[in-house]
Amino acid sequence: MPFINRELSWLEFNQRVLDEALRDDLPLLERVKFLAITASNMDEFFQVRVGGLHLMRHSGARKRGITGLTPSQQLMAIRTRAKAMVEDQYALLNHQLLPAMAKEGMLLIDSKAITPAQHEILMSRFEEAIFPLLTPLAHDPDTRATSLPAMRIILACELQNTDDQSKRNVFIPLPEALARFTHIPMSETSSDATGEHLIPVEEIISMFAGELFPDEQVTATMPFRITRNGDIAVQEEDAIDLAGEMEEVLAARKTSHTVRLEHPAKAPNRLKRIVREAVGASPAETYAAQGPLALADFMALAFASGYDHLRDTPWEPQFSPEIEPGESLFETLADHDILLNHPYESFEPVLRFIEEAASDPDTIAIKQVLYRTASDSRVIDALIKAANNGKQVTVLIELKARFDEARNLMRADELQRAGVQIVYGVKGLKTHAKICLVIRNEDGQLKRYVHLGTGNYNESTARLYTDISYLTSRPAYGADASLFFNAITGRSKLTRFRKLIPAPTHMKPRLLELISAEAKRAKNGEPASITAKVNSLQDEEIIRALYQASKDGVNINLNIRGICCLKTGQRKEAKNIRVVSVIDRYLEHARIFSFHHGGSPLVFIASADWMTRNLDKRVELMIPIEDKACRKRLQGILDAAFKDNVNGFEILTDGTSQRIEPGKGQKRFRMQEHLQQQAKRAARARSHERSTTFEPHTPAD
Repeated sequence: MPFINRELSWLEFNQRVLDEALRDDLPLLERVKFLAITASNMDEFFQVRVGGLHLMRHSGARKRGITGLTPSQQLMAIRTRAKAMVEDQYALLNHQLLPAMAKEGMLLIDSKAITPAQHEILMSRFEEAIFPLLTPLAHDPDTRATSLPAMRIILACELQNTDDQSKRNVFIPLPEALARFTHIPMSETSSDATGEHLIPVEEIISMFAGELFPDEQVTATMPFRITRNGDIAVQEEDAIDLAGEMEEVLAARKTSHTVRLEHPAKAPNRLKRIVREAVGASPAETYAAQGPLALADFMALAFASGYDHLRDTPWEPQFSPEIEPGESLFETLADHDILLNHPYESFEPVLRFIEEAASDPDTIAIKQVLYRTASDSRVIDALIKAANNGKQVTVLIELKARFDEARNLMRADELQRAGVQIVYGVKGLKTHAKICLVIRNEDGQLKRYVHLGTGNYNESTARLYTDISYLTSRPAYGADASLFFNAITGRSKLTRFRKLIPAPTHMKPRLLELISAEAKRAKNGEPASITAKVNSLQDEEIIRALYQASKDGVNINLNIRGICCLKTGQRKEAKNIRVVSVIDRYLEHARIFSFHHGGSPLVFIASADWMTRNLDKRVELMIPIEDKACRKRLQGILDAAFKDNVNGFEILTDGTSQRIEPGKGQKRFRMQEHLQQQAKRAARARSHERSTTFEPHTPAD
């Protein structure tokens, strides 16, 4: 059966993000933001996915993926597609975005375009704020430059001795503390400036690099940037101290082999050759840029102050009408379940759930899984407070969360010092489930309250990612939550669950069973359908089951933001499958599944995508939503995903995408805008109801 290559499918997802940057109907800095996102996405893609393929190739692995390609063949295909995308990024930047930014008073210049007055300003800034931070590294032609930092711009300099005319090369890494762009007045005096010039910091260092080498002349410079393999995992089977082993992995990533070298297309050939040899990059791994490197840094310009008119009007998160202000969340949950649709509805109730438990005298214990947290985390603060207040606090903090390992090590240490019982994940698996259990003593009886979600306990990303939170006090869910924590902290088995469906033991079999059940109904001539919203679809067994269900007549609608290895088209096994993707101002992150089930839909949320790594190699949770009102809301979100004709894309047979346009006489429908307005209307209606309802004070008993 046909499949789409995972890596090429991901690149087509990134193309959809780039397509948003190409839209001239979006505000200018929103387009700049989308361009920066595509560059940031590519950085992680090369570190992890390309890095992993490099490891496989170097180890001699020739195992073919589901599309029949070896690691070497995949790398060749990736480079061809990635280089075309890089060309598109710079064409957009140079021909559309930079000219438009210049018209708005944000003019990007280089050292050749500055005025004498600006030169003086820059020299002063260099001497005061840049020079003290620079550390030149001498280049030894006989040694591989493994100490050069990855993902940072480095300035290669060619120096000539003024006495004997001998030449040498040095590399100057740009310190992380330096802002990428320096703002200087457009005119020669700041008082009558009507805009500003922006100059990349590497240009400033290049201008004044001679100050670092008093007896030598700088004869040529070239900025470059290297990407190292980030797909280095801890050897858990041999790990006695997982935290210590993880620190070694982080150190190893700093000197791992180069998988990508970026430099300007217009640069001295001799410096290109020297840098390529120094970092061990082949010509195939080298990407020539037609403009500034590290386009992800343009995110800072997208959020620069003073340019609000060039950005979208903010959408403020709304307060859930299900939650009464001033009422204890535990009282609310004792009465009914709560479902929150973030970021349209505020993440505040989730934070309040943990903070209230930390201070609540009736709370005995809090148990939580943390995968990624905010840099200044209220969740961490609340858990520390709970421990200080004498609560029994247990936290599984996943040290193997990619690129958050260092932060999670620090967080774990912080929590441990406060007396929190810490577990460093599960051996051989990543723990990706989103769950928090609060146990209270209510009149001598223990009662459990649970938060289950599709996204991380991170209040920063909760304003940028779409996710679902589900809070409940249903006894079966609380009992399952206790079983879950007992399994991951006490080495018992993930069994005897009544409601929650964990991976890697139960989730895939249950999904295959649900898909098969719909196929059986379709074969019997009954209505049958599957509707799902996931970030990625890659698992071969799931795809084959969907193909078979489609062949049997099941109507399948899939909303997939990123990777889709299922091949659409008019073939018998795919003709009943439609795949769409929505790319908008928020990152689509919620996982919601609905099965027709003979007219009594089964609806689930999950922490897991339909990928082998999630279903077979991670600890995840799929949660059935039985509350009728909550289930109806989730089905409304799914319906909206397939109506979007503004920011929706149809996934085509070859894995590429086509923007969905409104048909003749059809109204524009934008999913995210619809959900934002829906949240606003619900909050406004509840506020109005409260303002017109009078509740008398009554005497105390």
